[in-house]
Amino acid sequence: MAQVSRAYAVGRPIVNAYLVRERDRRRLRELGWVLLTLMPVALCCVGYVWLRLEALKAGYRLDDLETSLKAQQREERRLDLWLASVRHPAVIEERAITELGMQLPEPEQLTVFEVTR
Repeated sequence: MAQVSRAYAVGRPIVNAYLVRERDRRRLRELGWVLLTLMPVALCCVGYVWLRLEALKAGYRLDDLETSLKAQQREERRLDLWLASVRHPAVIEERAITELGMQLPEPEQLTVFEVTR
């Protein structure tokens, strides 16, 4: 392999000891103004998103409450029907005879009271 001479690329160490970084105050001031003008817009956007999320959460809670209300109304109707069937005199009489062993009173066991005014 032939050796290629690179005379134009002379290696020298780079010395950056004389470089000093200075902050550009004008650029920092411009960044401050940009932030001050964009901050209200960003706050409005965050507020809008927050309000939308709260409305969505309230809608889900409302749906849950309506579902619970419908279930409770169904249970109330079922209990009303059960109560009406239990209060029926024929059902009461049948349960008294079968479960409690009661009997119908004989005519001589009855006492009649008269109400006078």
